[in-house]
Amino acid sequence: MNILVCLKQTFDTEERITIENGVVVEDGAVFVINPYDEYAVEEGIKLKEEHGGEVTILTVGPERVEASMRKALAMGADKGVWINTEDFDGDLDEHSIAKIIKATIEEQELEFDIILAGAMAVDDGSAQVGPRLAELLNIPHISTITKITVDGGNVVVEKDVEGDMEVIESKLPLLVTAQQGLNEPRYPSLQGIMKAKKKPLEEVEIDDLDIEEEEIEAKTKVLEIYLPPKKDAGKILQGELADQVTELVQLLKSEAKVI
Repeated sequence: MNILVCLKQTFDTEERITIENGVVVEDGAVFVINPYDEYAVEEGIKLKEEHGGEVTILTVGPERVEASMRKALAMGADKGVWINTEDFDGDLDEHSIAKIIKATIEEQELEFDIILAGAMAVDDGSAQVGPRLAELLNIPHISTITKITVDGGNVVVEKDVEGDMEVIESKLPLLVTAQQGLNEPRYPSLQGIMKAKKKPLEEVEIDDLDIEEEEIEAKTKVLEIYLPPKKDAGKILQGELADQVTELVQLLKSEAKVI
């Protein structure tokens, strides 16, 4: 089975993020594999262990993404293809990334039975790249899956839907996006880390792809980035229960303005 996994590197949301002049400051920031993409990497490796085959990691980004790709290889992926954007001057959005990945798959002649991606990226939360890529490749896609079973060319998935679960059957080739609960990503072993240093990681420049710059021009523009407002301390009501209810109703009217 040929398995492709789309990976994005994002800020570590557990670290402090600094914004200056509406831009996230990267100096000193910690970058990690997007958590939802880590589920996709793990599931790709599990499918390979169960059915055989090869796992290829696909990443679009600057030079710093190599560290995240090496981690995915240390987890058990077989090879990586990195589309380097370090010297690209234009803006890239979800439309652009999907177009670039499709062009890379065709240019590198990457065969696939299944493509896995994260349900969304924690830095922008758009949840668009996976479905857009599937549409460009003209293959079916199922988002936010929490379980997948492959039997020959048949696939059965469980999909997260508003607190419930939906079961969907499909055929390969297929693209799915991983939701929390699909698996528990493994930690790379020391042996895996050492092997990852020797695994193939091919670098591709956007200029090397058979695609015009106009085709990957961003369709959206970020107007502003800002941190959420600080929350005020909560208020604890005192006194008899009836008095607390009266005060609560008054506060909901005058301060919260929700009633």
